[in-house]
Amino acid sequence: MSRLSSTDHLGLGDKFRHLNWGLIALIALIGTIGIVLLYSAGGKSWQPWAGAQLSRFAIGLCLMIMIALVDIRVWLRIAYPFYGVMLFLLLVVEIMGHIGMGAQRWINLGFFVIQPSELMKIALVLALAKYFHSLSLEDIGHPIKLVAPIAMVLIPVGLVLLQPNLGTAMLLMLASAAVFFAGGVRWWKFLIVIALAAAIAPLAWHHLHDYQRARLMTFLNPGADPLGSGYNILQSKIALGSGGLFGKGFGQGTQSQLQFLPEKHTDFIFVVLAEEFGMVGAVFLLGLYFLLIAYGFMIALTSRNQFGRLAAFGLTTTFFLYVFVNVAMVTGTIPVVGIPLPLVSYGGTAMLTLLIGCGLLLGISVHRDIRISRTGSSE
Repeated sequence: MSRLSSTDHLGLGDKFRHLNWGLIALIALIGTIGIVLLYSAGGKSWQPWAGAQLSRFAIGLCLMIMIALVDIRVWLRIAYPFYGVMLFLLLVVEIMGHIGMGAQRWINLGFFVIQPSELMKIALVLALAKYFHSLSLEDIGHPIKLVAPIAMVLIPVGLVLLQPNLGTAMLLMLASAAVFFAGGVRWWKFLIVIALAAAIAPLAWHHLHDYQRARLMTFLNPGADPLGSGYNILQSKIALGSGGLFGKGFGQGTQSQLQFLPEKHTDFIFVVLAEEFGMVGAVFLLGLYFLLIAYGFMIALTSRNQFGRLAAFGLTTTFFLYVFVNVAMVTGTIPVVGIPLPLVSYGGTAMLTLLIGCGLLLGISVHRDIRISRTGSSE
């Protein structure tokens, strides 16, 4: 009979007690900050954003805890089907997707609008983690063994680029690269991919949409069109600078309250925080994100099975990319690509995706002592 580790015998109550409640409290605190900022951005009103965000976050927290209690081997078994469903939904988006803000990225279910490209970030990480879990170190060294996972990445990335959604496509590729690296792919192979990407960059420029080229040009010179393509980032920088060290006070941000700051409830919510609570408030939130990301990587390092280790590493990297890209975007460090600030920006599918990811991280932590063979059975 196969030897089972102690966590195989944990009941539901035992698993509940083994949850990382410090991580859950941290997630709840970040989400609460988001609700407070949306309350301020809405003119100190629960409408139109804060009330809806509170309801979604409460439901999402419950879902997160439920996911955390599910045996990690269940996620291993359904990783490929989950990926397949998300790939199918991306195809549905191309055929009959809901169009909003000039892009076709959503499926309108009537009671809820879902963005499959967001959930694909979770599905792709799980599918890649399962694939590399099944390989030996010798297998990973063979280039032919990398054809399948590369295809698993490029197909959804291509579909997301058609929407068009360059920011999400970038996150999918970077998070996938993290799983490849953690799975044992040698660093020199990444250099080859980077060199190829640099070689085709001039060709890719001609295939960008006009608004995407405008964003890149605005990044290089935002003052060239201050009332057009450069307006968002210029107003963002004004708000960031006006907040100073301690900010103007809750609900007192002039750029956000006087409607100068666009997309203040989604992409630029970090700017609302910096204007009202200053550098101190911004650093405090970034510190909370640092703790959450550190928790995630710690979970990856302490997992005793390869699937959990790779999944935790990929999910934590995805969360890090959300934070890094959004903050870099609103500070003018990189072009604006429309990535929300995790657990803080207003949104439905993005919030759901991030809380599912957090639930998986918690579940990997609960089941970290389970040893799983390459075939998926307990050792």
